[in-house]
Amino acid sequence: MSLNSYTITQGPHRAPARSYLKSIGFTDEDLKKPIIGIANTWTETMNCNYKLRELAVYVKEGIRAAGGTPMEFNTVAISDGITMGTEGMKASLVSREVIADSIELMARGHMFDGIVALVACDKTIPGAAMALLRLNIPSVIMYGGSILPGTYKGVDITIQDVFEAVGKHSSGKINDQELLDIENAACPGPGACGGQFTANTMATVMELIGLSPMGTAAVPQVDVRKQDVSRLCGKVVLDCVRNNLRPRDIVTRTAFDNAIAGVAATGGSTNAVLHLLAMAREAQVPLAIEDFQTISEKTPLLVDLKPGGKYVAVDVDKAGGIPVIAKRLVDGGYVDASAITCTGETFAAEAAKAVETPGQLVIRPLDQPIKKTGGIAILRGSLAPEACVIKLSGHTKRKHVGPARVFEREEDAMAAVTQNLIQPNDVVVIRYEGPKGGPGMREMLGVTAAIQGAGLGADVALLTDGRFSGATFGFMVAHIAPEAYDRGPIAAVREGDIIDIDVDAGVLNLNISEEEMAARLAEWQQPAPKYKSGVFAKYVALVGSASQGAVTSLA
Repeated sequence: MSLNSYTITQGPHRAPARSYLKSIGFTDEDLKKPIIGIANTWTETMNCNYKLRELAVYVKEGIRAAGGTPMEFNTVAISDGITMGTEGMKASLVSREVIADSIELMARGHMFDGIVALVACDKTIPGAAMALLRLNIPSVIMYGGSILPGTYKGVDITIQDVFEAVGKHSSGKINDQELLDIENAACPGPGACGGQFTANTMATVMELIGLSPMGTAAVPQVDVRKQDVSRLCGKVVLDCVRNNLRPRDIVTRTAFDNAIAGVAATGGSTNAVLHLLAMAREAQVPLAIEDFQTISEKTPLLVDLKPGGKYVAVDVDKAGGIPVIAKRLVDGGYVDASAITCTGETFAAEAAKAVETPGQLVIRPLDQPIKKTGGIAILRGSLAPEACVIKLSGHTKRKHVGPARVFEREEDAMAAVTQNLIQPNDVVVIRYEGPKGGPGMREMLGVTAAIQGAGLGADVALLTDGRFSGATFGFMVAHIAPEAYDRGPIAAVREGDIIDIDVDAGVLNLNISEEEMAARLAEWQQPAPKYKSGVFAKYVALVGSASQGAVTSLA
């Protein structure tokens, strides 16, 4: 093997470096082995990543047993659920770039021979993947795992139910004690959000795209089997080093198509569109937002998961795990089964190992899909010339025409919902929440869940240049591009304007003339930036359109 780490650890002139490393316990023998960086996103600020510090111990065991030397380091993680609805939520998408940059810096600085990235909450997964594709050194992503569901009145519940309970509480449908009881029951221990929300969507993506060993992600974070998963990831990364199997060998255009099919089939988060576009840029693979529409149209919705479905994330594990989903996709011809994975085996070979639990109801048979097409669609039109994303799982609605209710930030829309100021047929428009305008493209779970909790989910549409949580469902349109801050047409919408959302026609239109639109935009003035220094100001200066993944770039 030709090892990057020898640049730092070997030769007489590297004695000072070895001296430092020996001071913390590394031996000459350790330093002759492949050095594997463990990029850990552990934090004590949230439940999602809480046990990753413990799981890293078992990853190290796997690395050492396979003949490598582990060196653990940390990067940042922002909790979407905890920061939701506050100014703090603006840090979430920004953190994806910081995670990618920090892993890249550590790997370039310390010249690791391979990396295992331990991830959980939403942005840690694509952030790690972006870094690994950028670095292109042998690597594996290990998902920490889902939280177990809570139980309330004999029914499994997740954090989604808490957000919806806020809407029910504000509309008088439940009292203070009921809200507290749901709050106390929903999250019984560590792990990432318990539906096919963004974390579990992206964990599914990592298995199907080939960066995570198949069969590892669905194991819950508190399950003792996660120790074996951790050891396995340590072994697999050493195999990748020995075989010189690198992320860009795995993450080809074929692999992206397979991953998108997985998002469609599982009713996954709209955030997968942003993250896969960003990953494609790092992998130097051509991928356009329209490709999501093409693949979703021909891929059935097969997995009955919250937020739109019945079951929680751990039920996928009970059903046999993500390999069962992979096998469905292979058997239906919805993926290219020849794609290679991080184990060195093909998608087909890994999917063939699936052991499906008899009688399971979570992953439907091919002849009994929930819907004939996938869970997302891409729209364009006078309000979204560069496109936008709508989530279709969890409802059958395909069209909405109604008057705009315009809000310049999320908090104002939330206040209107909780004060019962939104009426059936309204189209709630939340703008200046895009990548630059937010900045940071906040998720809108608080508002969307409050709409559902107030009983307006079937009657109200919502659109924004911001994002949605993976826990969002209903007739909701996000990632509208160009964003309002960049003089996008959403900046021209006025209270009471009629908006036409038509999924079958693939359009999102503001029903005013082209001349009126031009006149309004000519009068528009860009708002002053909300942050003039620091990380948010840097982000605004560098971030691009949501239609291209909202990535930061000098180009």
